[in-house]
Amino acid sequence: MTNKALIREVEKAIACPVLYDESMKQHTSMGVGGKADVFFSPTGADELARIVMFLKDRDIPFVAVGNGTNVIVKDGGYRGAILSLKGLRKMGLEKRDAERHAVFAEAGVGLAALVQYCAEEMLTGLEFAAGIPGSVGGAVKMNAGAYGWEMKDVIEKVCLLNDAGGMRDVERAALKFEYRKLHLNTDEIIVGASFLLERGNRESIRAEISRILALRKDKHPLDYRSAGSIFKNPAKTPAGRLIEEAGLKGVRSGDAQVSEKHGNFIINLGQAKAADVLDLMAVVKKKVFEKKGIVLEEEVVILGED
Repeated sequence: MTNKALIREVEKAIACPVLYDESMKQHTSMGVGGKADVFFSPTGADELARIVMFLKDRDIPFVAVGNGTNVIVKDGGYRGAILSLKGLRKMGLEKRDAERHAVFAEAGVGLAALVQYCAEEMLTGLEFAAGIPGSVGGAVKMNAGAYGWEMKDVIEKVCLLNDAGGMRDVERAALKFEYRKLHLNTDEIIVGASFLLERGNRESIRAEISRILALRKDKHPLDYRSAGSIFKNPAKTPAGRLIEEAGLKGVRSGDAQVSEKHGNFIINLGQAKAADVLDLMAVVKKKVFEKKGIVLEEEVVILGED
């Protein structure tokens, strides 16, 4: 992937920043992982499309990531290309009727920025996303949610890019959401999404955002690097409670630790490796199954090789 001939091809065809043998520790919130062969940082949807077609034409594996908040790259790294969508940051507003507006945000827009933008525009509906780490693309793809709301509840349409470079808008009615997942074709990348929101009172919206941020600060280990919630919540009992009841809070593997503040967070105490995190995840799954008879399912995305 990093031979000189291919590097020359990349430099000739692609204008955006490109890094080779790039450590994924710098690009994931957990701060672990090996090197990606090549790391692209497109600054717009058209540039992203050119990169995708370039890689597809050469049969080079690739994966798109947002802010890397729910991604763990194994210590052996990723053989292929990582496409960072952080540079896709456009936002806009369209009126639908007297009480409703659609906010369009590209995949790289941080949820924090989107929530604040909506508050400034006096639009209500996305307050639940306050404090959820990551960006629009990842949040839509995993149908992120909190406090009884999910992305599917406010989505109007999603803009998708396929590996032939074509883009299309898909209306909410044609999208298949489930808990922590949006079903997409394997060759599709989320470029952006429109959120249908209602007019509200700015001060009430800000008050709700502040309330939710305070709840998160009280419950979540925000002083350490993590990948957010590690496991999906089973149907009847939150994963964090199952992990706590299995006596796993504080359990460590190397510098990875099950948070003593919230059982469904694994934190990096400083020098954790991806293997430490994955080993600890395996311990948690085994113990919870032994104690509760429930198989926990990972919420984080695991990439690369050992």
